[in-house]
Amino acid sequence: MKITDGVLRCFRVARTHRKNEEKVNCVDYSPNGENVITSSDDDRILLYDMRDGKCKSNLFSKKYGVDLIRYTHGDTNTVIYSSNKLDDTIRYLSLTDNKYIRYFPGHTKRVTALSMSPVENTFISGSLDKTIRIWDLHCQNSQGLINPLGTPLCSFDPDGLIFAAGVDSKTVKLYDFRAFDKVQLSPLRVFCLCSHAFFPKALNEILNYLKIFPLKGPFACFETRFNRVCDWTGLKFSSDGKQILISTNKGIIGVLNAFNGSVLHTFSGYNNSKGISLEACFTPDSQFVMIGSEDGRVHVWSTESGMKVAVLDGKHPGPISALQFNPRFMTFVSACSNTTFWLPCVDDL
Repeated sequence: MKITDGVLRCFRVARTHRKNEEKVNCVDYSPNGENVITSSDDDRILLYDMRDGKCKSNLFSKKYGVDLIRYTHGDTNTVIYSSNKLDDTIRYLSLTDNKYIRYFPGHTKRVTALSMSPVENTFISGSLDKTIRIWDLHCQNSQGLINPLGTPLCSFDPDGLIFAAGVDSKTVKLYDFRAFDKVQLSPLRVFCLCSHAFFPKALNEILNYLKIFPLKGPFACFETRFNRVCDWTGLKFSSDGKQILISTNKGIIGVLNAFNGSVLHTFSGYNNSKGISLEACFTPDSQFVMIGSEDGRVHVWSTESGMKVAVLDGKHPGPISALQFNPRFMTFVSACSNTTFWLPCVDDL
């Protein structure tokens, strides 16, 4: 079934789960589309099976809390997630036995963005400490460090070759992910560096040994302003890599040309008077943009015409904080404190 205006208008609530006591922070589909995972302010990690729409696992992160959560590359049994309690370490969790595989310390303030590479076991994170870090799942130390000169959001493109950074809610910077070199030092060289660590000139080599590799600067930089003052809260590429979606804490979202940074569309007309973070997403064919609203409805626009094509009411009791379209199947999920799964009603087509 092809995604069209008519199909989107026919989506109806298939099932609603009321297992969370507080706001759902994030949802993420597994790469094969068969599972979806949620994180919430009540420290829960819930795993749903999309084949029957049932919750099959209920995990807790009481000590650390759980904010952003992502499936790892090609693996439906492990996730990475950022914390909203105790510290700002990112954690690598096995869903099968609820045990941590690895910790990723480094950020000193809240993590605001987490993006898994679509092609390999690396991921990037952005933080209020004004850095972007590159990580490898097999090593606890960051593999790259960027200082984008502001508070960043960040996301990989669908090919995993570049990533974008939205900086200080006004600039989009594009980086070539391949433009850094992992320098390996011999044990003898490491000993010499550690023995002379008090010399300032040894600092860069010591950082290299710790696997913190400064990257080259961006290969493109776009200044982007919308027609109202707002803070950017999310940044995503479309699945064809041609567009970048910027969500904000006001009643406006923007779609940019990923090659030159020009504003293709700005979408408004949905409620966000409280200035909260509402997640927006593309449909898998890149032809539509969806966002939840403060009044619990889902708004949909065409990226081709710029026109609003649907408003869907899922009877959410609160603002829709998380929203994702399934990458493989004709379904999407929206969440406030409730988590709702949607399917098209064939009888309405």
